Amino acid sequence: MNHITLIIIYFTILMGPVITMSSTNLLLMWTGLEMSLLAIIPLLINKKNPRSTEAATKYFITQSTASMIMLLAIILNYKQLGLWTFQQQTNNMLINMTLIALSMKLGVAPFHYWLPEVTQGIPLHTGLIILTWQKIAPLSILIQMYQLLNPTATLILAVLSIFTGAWGGMNQTQTRKIMAFSSIAHMGWMLAILPFNPTISLLNLTIYIITTIPMFMVLMTFNSTTINSISLLWNKTPMMTTITPLILMSLGGLPPLTGFLPKWITITELLKNNCLILTTMMTIMALLNLFFYTRLIYSTSMTIFPTNSNSKMMSHTTHQKYNPMLPLLTMISTLTLPLSPQLIS
Repeated sequence: MNHITLIIIYFTILMGPVITMSSTNLLLMWTGLEMSLLAIIPLLINKKNPRSTEAATKYFITQSTASMIMLLAIILNYKQLGLWTFQQQTNNMLINMTLIALSMKLGVAPFHYWLPEVTQGIPLHTGLIILTWQKIAPLSILIQMYQLLNPTATLILAVLSIFTGAWGGMNQTQTRKIMAFSSIAHMGWMLAILPFNPTISLLNLTIYIITTIPMFMVLMTFNSTTINSISLLWNKTPMMTTITPLILMSLGGLPPLTGFLPKWITITELLKNNCLILTTMMTIMALLNLFFYTRLIYSTSMTIFPTNSNSKMMSHTTHQKYNPMLPLLTMISTLTLPLSPQLIS
């Protein structure tokens, strides 16, 4: 693809969520969402194979449907109140329509079916954009209107997402689908705390992004798209044997790593609001998430998979790729738990 075209596409993807986050006008928020949607389609079909075309089609149809539902709610709200913002007087049906539309854009269960399939059919670097940057704009809208949301509906979506993300990722052998189901589970944790404390939802999103980026960078180092291929990293890049388990344990929320912080704060806040059963269910499902992270850790650093090729005899100096940002991002994604008192305050 032309370099100028790529610059324009990435700039549009960058500016879409920025416009959405910085605006209080619902029409401008919707415009920011559409900019992100239309700009990322060329990246999805850049490979020009049936798999990527199918993924781009699924992504476009799902996202455009969600956009139309949201636009309908915005127009009906303007017709009712004469305002381009949601107010306390806004019809509850319009708020629920917007919640459904944004849930579709976030890939929240039960509107999640497109996310694993789309992530599986596209390159790793584009999957990283969809699972991180594209989540910012819809979640920022939910954070701005959190006082108007129906807490019961939000918590139902959250629990469904946590259950779906936990059970869906258990039998997967494709790393991209595992990361997609991980994203669904993390979105559930963000929605669960949203009606009580949106600041913690924002912290959840931030830590999810800074732990997901280095994990994708590890996968992109040698284009590891399956568990079998990631098991060969020990020979191609031995340092990955140390880095990958740390990042995965942080994603799973094990103390004393960074990923433990959002789960710790979320559970504490939910218990303060007497959500004992909800918290127990979420914690149990987090163990299932940890199970499939542990499978990846086991494959990466504790086994040598049988192979008929000479890949096990590959020299450590052959085809080495080194990303100078990976050590820094690994430290940020695993060692920032001591900053929790400052973040909480």
